[in-house]
Amino acid sequence: MEEIQPQSQQPLVISQLTDEVRVAFYRKTYTHLALAVLLFILVETIFFQIPALLQFALSLTEGWLWLVMLGGFMLVTNYAEKIALTNHDKNKQYLALLLYVVAEAFIFIPLIFIAMMIAEDGGMEILNQAAILTLSLFSGLSAIVLLTKKDFSFLKSILAIGFFIALGLIVAGVLFGFNLGLWFSVGMVILASASILYQTSNIVHKYGEDQYVAASLGLFASLMLLFWYILSILSRD
Repeated sequence: MEEIQPQSQQPLVISQLTDEVRVAFYRKTYTHLALAVLLFILVETIFFQIPALLQFALSLTEGWLWLVMLGGFMLVTNYAEKIALTNHDKNKQYLALLLYVVAEAFIFIPLIFIAMMIAEDGGMEILNQAAILTLSLFSGLSAIVLLTKKDFSFLKSILAIGFFIALGLIVAGVLFGFNLGLWFSVGMVILASASILYQTSNIVHKYGEDQYVAASLGLFASLMLLFWYILSILSRD
């Protein structure tokens, strides 16, 4: 007699599960996000204690080398996101999150160095202001999604177009030697804010119960993008 195979079922997303499970998922996701931020701070501090690494990162900001650095960063982070989203092995998901955090810490070296150089107190005031503004905006945007349960998946195509245009402007700025200016940074803050709405919406409507590491990685990426451009605005002379 031929054995009848059970039909495969699509895994349930968080919005289809009980309140208890959802709360546990949110807690795990935001705990991992907080740990990723703390790890970023630790790794960044270590990087600034290594003069050779510091000089190497700063040397990559000159001309076309910045495009090489940016391209390498995009390759590494896209690879990490793919591992976190498609792999059910928790060890590999954690490795992907670690890889993403280290890549972020490395690309942040030049921007944090500039902030430290232009401030009389070694840059801590600017960094603290940027961190407070970033966390405040992030918390407010996240609360909007978590409280209203609104689905912001429609932002996906808008974000894709926005990031494509932004990347083109960055490449053009490097190749033709013009400064993108304050309004570009303001526009990127708006784009990063939309990304936070989208990623938080995914937590509510798209992820499964065991994907809290991938969810935290998506939130971390949007959070750091927002921090980058807020810090860029505050670091202007």
